[in-house]
Amino acid sequence: MEIRLKGLEETKEFGIKLGNILKSGDIVCLNGDLGAGKTTLTKSIGLGLGVTDYITSPTFTLINQYNGRLAVYHFDVYRLENVDELYDLGFDEYFYGKGVCIIEWAEKIEKLLPKERIVLDIEKGKDIDERVIKITGHGNRYIEILKELERN
Repeated sequence: MEIRLKGLEETKEFGIKLGNILKSGDIVCLNGDLGAGKTTLTKSIGLGLGVTDYITSPTFTLINQYNGRLAVYHFDVYRLENVDELYDLGFDEYFYGKGVCIIEWAEKIEKLLPKERIVLDIEKGKDIDERVIKITGHGNRYIEILKELERN
C-alpha cells in the first residue's frame, strides 16, 4: 500500500488513524532519510494511542517510554554502534511485551525484529511538505492493520 500525504495536517491525521488501530504487542518500523518525517509521524501515532506527553526522538538514549491507552516504546537506533547495545537494554522485553513499539531507523536492526511487524518507508515527495509512505509488513497483524487503514 502506498499513501501520499500533503502536509503536516494529513501526516497528523494518518498517524492518529494508525495509532487508533494499533494493539498491544504491535511493532511499527519507520524507515527513511534524515528529515523524512519519522519523528513527526511518531508524534501523531502517539496521539492516536492517547499519549499526552510531548514525544521527542530518543536519538542519544535509544528509547523513550510514554503512557497512553497502551505503553508506547519509541526507539531511535540511528546512532546505534552495534546490536549489543540493544541487548543491554533488554529490547526483547519491549518487542515482545504488551505495549506498542515504534522504531525509527528499523532497517538497522532488521535481524532482531519480530516477524510480525508493520513497516513504513517514508520518502519526501515532489513538494516540500509531501510525503510518500510505502506500507509493507509481515504477519496477521500487518494484514489486519492494512484492512483497517483501507476501511477508514
